[in-house]
Amino acid sequence: MEKSLIDARKRDIEENYKEIAENIAAAAARAGRTAAEVRLMAVTKTVEPVFINHALSLGVDLIGENKVQELLSKLDFLEPANVEKHLIGHLQSNKARKIVGVVTTVQSLDSVPLAKELSLRSGNAGVETAVLLEVNVGEEASKTGFLYEAVKDAAAEIALLPGLRLRGLMAVPPLEAEEKELRGYFAKMRRLFEDMKPLYPGFDTLSLGMSGDYPIAIEEGATMVRIGSALFGARRY
Repeated sequence: MEKSLIDARKRDIEENYKEIAENIAAAAARAGRTAAEVRLMAVTKTVEPVFINHALSLGVDLIGENKVQELLSKLDFLEPANVEKHLIGHLQSNKARKIVGVVTTVQSLDSVPLAKELSLRSGNAGVETAVLLEVNVGEEASKTGFLYEAVKDAAAEIALLPGLRLRGLMAVPPLEAEEKELRGYFAKMRRLFEDMKPLYPGFDTLSLGMSGDYPIAIEEGATMVRIGSALFGARRY
């Protein structure tokens, strides 16, 4: 890519980052909260390291990747290399060993068998892996995740597994949902989060909202938003 194009995209990222920070602060204020209560994750799917590193230089301190192999391919190019990394896409059990010790958190924990595999691999590696339970809040057949009614029972089992630390919940509502429906899904997730929070030490993360709906998610209680295209621009492939 030509330097002029790289520089132009960097400027776009700077403007986008400023706008996102302002939007987060405004949404938090509308909900009687502060911007400090909401953490921004930069979703780096298909984003080249040069642009990821530019976002990190602006103040981003957390990145999320959907695919194990894509994340692994970028590790040698990240600056700083120790930036906090989360996996947010579906994780197959046979790839758990590749990601343990690389990410601090798996946000897409969607089954008890996967939790047991992560527990085993974390123990073998001598590390603790934080996890969020992915909730299929819209009960969509095309999505993975725990059904809403099954989350509490699954959490009780997963919380006992060594090598794992249960930190909270994550969900992606149906993409076609209108604002009223979105608010309903997000509010439902917040109620579940608040119900479970007293039961588990360190249960502090409600990961909701993406580029198109993060202000609504914040107004409804999200403590983390996952933003890709609104920060980096439309995906290139």
